[in-house]
Amino acid sequence: MNQLPLSIRPVSQEDLSALLRLENKCFTTDQLSRRSFRHWIQAENCAFIVAEYGDVIVGYSLIIFFRGTTLARLYSIATDPEYRGKGIARALMEAGEQISKDSGRVFLRLEVSVDNTAGIALYESMGYQPFGIYRHYYENSNDALRMQKCIRTVPPVAENRAIPWIQQTTTFTCGPAALMMAMRGLSKNYQPTQHEELQIWREATTIFMTSGHGGCHPIGLALAATHRNYPVEVWINKETTLFIDGVRGENKKRVLALVHQDFVLQAKKEKIKVRYRDFHHSHLISEFKKGNIPIILISTYRLDGRKAPHWVTMSGYDEDCLYVHDSDPDPDEQSASGLDSQHLPIAHEDFLKMSRFGRNPIRTAVILKKRVS
Repeated sequence: MNQLPLSIRPVSQEDLSALLRLENKCFTTDQLSRRSFRHWIQAENCAFIVAEYGDVIVGYSLIIFFRGTTLARLYSIATDPEYRGKGIARALMEAGEQISKDSGRVFLRLEVSVDNTAGIALYESMGYQPFGIYRHYYENSNDALRMQKCIRTVPPVAENRAIPWIQQTTTFTCGPAALMMAMRGLSKNYQPTQHEELQIWREATTIFMTSGHGGCHPIGLALAATHRNYPVEVWINKETTLFIDGVRGENKKRVLALVHQDFVLQAKKEKIKVRYRDFHHSHLISEFKKGNIPIILISTYRLDGRKAPHWVTMSGYDEDCLYVHDSDPDPDEQSASGLDSQHLPIAHEDFLKMSRFGRNPIRTAVILKKRVS
């Protein structure tokens, strides 16, 4: 057996064939394809490293960084079966944690099969804590244990309220999906459906937005919640027509103004409290402590480089971060299950920048309260 010292280095294009051989040797299901390896070798938002004895690649680790958050996720790790028991996986994990820490990440998450006792033992010995189960996660239908570690010196993550994650089914229904998550989180009797998603959008849409179909107005979402017997409060940092700077053409601007005015009048009739105020993370945390669930408008610029308005649902907090459920996972970076879109940690200092949208920045949130029986 090779007695040369183990070395760990960044991946290179020349490693592709060796990585494919290693992947086939280690896994019979859930394998990364040649296309996936090529993508991640070239990607910048990841830590992709290999372990070598001499010129023989005996392991690799791939950690993905999620834009706009302090979260990193172990996407895949493999060790050649002939070299197991030599501390290769631990060395790869330690190196990956350091790269993640250096990039400003606070938490590293992973999934491991519930029957992988050796893997679970390794992760537990390194300080990873279980925080959930994902049923039938793998191709062979095995369940995955979800684990997390704080890789920087910050207080532990607060216990998250049981708020379900719901994926939007269209490109323009983030608002309804965010609202349905909050309503379900407050009432287990509430049943979200795609029909409900589209109905809420019809009730709350601005008709026009930056492009394509219109998004949802905060007061429109509040009215939809009220119609479903949820008390609600709206926070907006200005009294002008929302989103009007994001459309071109006088007709679109006129329609947006009419829709805005109509929502304001309806809110007065329904006695919905609309508070024209600026706010920051501490105000949202205060509401969450009371048992309320805020849904928050953000700009996606720090998440995906696009300047689009997007609704997310607050799912928890700690001294350093707000946690949100994002209904729109990125298929290029995140698992189809949406695991990486749940409880996304956003540092408090980043939240103030992310929660402002438009040239004349809008900051708004809808505070959902316990359902009226």
